[in-house]
Amino acid sequence: MGRKGSMDSANIESTYLNEEIEVKWYLPEGFTPFQDYQLCVMQDGEDYFRIGRVATLSDLLHEEMEIEPTIFVGIHYHDKYDRKEKYHPDGKQQHDYIAFLVKEAIPYVEETLHITPAKRILMGDSLAGTLAFMVASQFPSTFHAAIMQSPYMNERVLQQADKVPAGSQLELYQSIGLDETEVDTTTGEISDFLAPNRSFHNALKNKLSVYHYEEFNGNHTWTYWQKDLKKILITML
Repeated sequence: MGRKGSMDSANIESTYLNEEIEVKWYLPEGFTPFQDYQLCVMQDGEDYFRIGRVATLSDLLHEEMEIEPTIFVGIHYHDKYDRKEKYHPDGKQQHDYIAFLVKEAIPYVEETLHITPAKRILMGDSLAGTLAFMVASQFPSTFHAAIMQSPYMNERVLQQADKVPAGSQLELYQSIGLDETEVDTTTGEISDFLAPNRSFHNALKNKLSVYHYEEFNGNHTWTYWQKDLKKILITML
């Protein structure tokens, strides 16, 4: 079946990271500049497009009018080490990567497409989900929502959750698998993701007016993240 929307991409020369990074976006069918669109920006972008099948979901959900008009933007990593340096709360390049995302990548897409988004949403799985929250909570006037699928948690992330003010307008979706008690991480360590995700939820549950928290039967793999995506997108978009 042919695509209804259209995919495009650009290479952005980042002054913060001192490298060229490809950014892809998928426009819904009938896209018109200067109209109101939501911008859903995904780290692990290639995974979301390829394994998550976001373009197919976009076609389906727009056709059924299950979501507001939304442009999906994907930014990918070079390899797992590059990903860790950019996405991890303690990564050497995290500060510069966030600057690239907020000051270069997103403005580039918005200027190229001639849109001022009605809403900006950050989405990611595992470390990319962690990054979605860290960025959205640090730039509350820029981002309206964050979607975290099985996010990695450490002290830095829990401290950031504590900093979120009561009555915050940030909309959050967080899911974690009941079998995510022994997850192989990039560093080679085995980590329990479930307990710290519950702690994070406890820290935020009374502060946010829109907070969807879900524990699913499953582990730290795309098998479960993909299965949940349709429901998540309908809920948040």
